[in-house]
Amino acid sequence: MSRFYPDAPRVGVSVLCHDRGRVLLIKRGKDPFKGYWSLPGGLVELGEPLLEAAKRELREETGVEADLSEPVETFDSIQFDENGKVLTHFILTVFCGALRSGEAVAADDASETDWVRPEDLDDRQTTPGTPERIRRHLPL
Repeated sequence: MSRFYPDAPRVGVSVLCHDRGRVLLIKRGKDPFKGYWSLPGGLVELGEPLLEAAKRELREETGVEADLSEPVETFDSIQFDENGKVLTHFILTVFCGALRSGEAVAADDASETDWVRPEDLDDRQTTPGTPERIRRHLPL
């Protein structure tokens, strides 16, 4: 099934990996939202549990591992084209966890990585809702 103009929503995961008050962001290397900063993540593979997908996507895009457990949020990401037709529809489940190991390096669908403090999020072009989602779920 295509990511664009799908006939059903696609299921994906995002990971809010944090370390010392900072969150790991990736710059998206592909559409949708190419060039925007976002939480690492991607699509769930057939037969893959959500938690395993989150761990895999974090590792593939950034090279790091985090202590992940239960999801903290699930939301729809729906984009429409200029004619009002559904361009993309993703159902994303967010996992949150502290950095366990690894050095962040962009790979796979990520063109860059960066550790960002919540107060610096507004200075970046991010995917819709990313700053608010981080502020809601980042442990103090």
